[in-house]
Amino acid sequence: SRRLIRLNIMSRRISLREFQENLARRLAEAKTGERRGLLGIQAGSENWLLDLAETGEILTPSALAAVPLTRDWYRGLANVRGTLYGVVDFSRFHHGAPTPAVGSARLLLIGARLGVHSALLVTRVLGLRSREDFEPDSGLADERPWVRERVRDMQDHPWLRLDTSRLLAHSAFLDAGTD
Repeated sequence: SRRLIRLNIMSRRISLREFQENLARRLAEAKTGERRGLLGIQAGSENWLLDLAETGEILTPSALAAVPLTRDWYRGLANVRGTLYGVVDFSRFHHGAPTPAVGSARLLLIGARLGVHSALLVTRVLGLRSREDFEPDSGLADERPWVRERVRDMQDHPWLRLDTSRLLAHSAFLDAGTD
């Protein structure tokens, strides 16, 4: 019985050591911010990746104030704690199907670092991802200037890396008014 207790204590030491090593590694990764530096979203049929530093809050869509004489992809204004955000249906902006603002749909606030109050209405948030989970896609280049690069995940699904600053500065994104 004493031998069993000794083995149990030794296994606890090993587990404690492994736990401490794992914790130290995770803390180091958290400090560098490299481990999970991308946010995955789905907009219509496309999967997108955004640098986590370029994103803001993720919210459940609430009532939007309609803005007359705007394009069909401009969904209106959202009041987030007293600040108005222009809401763009990201799928519809890319000529995809409209995104219903129910269920798993979310508003992703972007542009705060650039002084822009914009929100993307997305089909769903797919969670945090690591750059190491993707490899460059050798297919055709994307013509949209806000697409930083095309990549594929380990299951060979295509993803698009979004350059938020280019999107927010592009005339097609800024011109929400109808002709």
